[in-house]
Amino acid sequence: MDRHKIMALDFENELFKVENKLYPCTTSITMGFIGGKWKMVILYHLRDGMKRYNELRKIMPVVTERTLSIQLKQLEEDGIVKREVFTTKPPLKVEYSLTEFGKTLIPVMVAIADWGRMVAVEKGNVVKIK
Repeated sequence: MDRHKIMALDFENELFKVENKLYPCTTSITMGFIGGKWKMVILYHLRDGMKRYNELRKIMPVVTERTLSIQLKQLEEDGIVKREVFTTKPPLKVEYSLTEFGKTLIPVMVAIADWGRMVAVEKGNVVKIK
């Protein structure tokens, strides 16, 4: 898409309709896909490749199973995450990975993580979990 066309989308008196949802600005479109406490964390862990559900649980120990399942389902419904089920041999195996559309978020995720890292260094400290 032409950069001038993209910039023209940010007028104050317009709403944007994406997949039958109305958004007041283009930032809200992005947040509609990745907003929430855990979606970006999930996506960040999937940026380097496929993960099984239990792998995500291990690297995200403070998220509840219910929340992780809901967030993964929403990401799948939005076409950002692909869920692949393997039933050829027991036990059942489910893998999650970014779709091509989801991979377009990698630069956004890296920028957000870098900013968070800078804030952590300047204003935070490390707390070990058990």
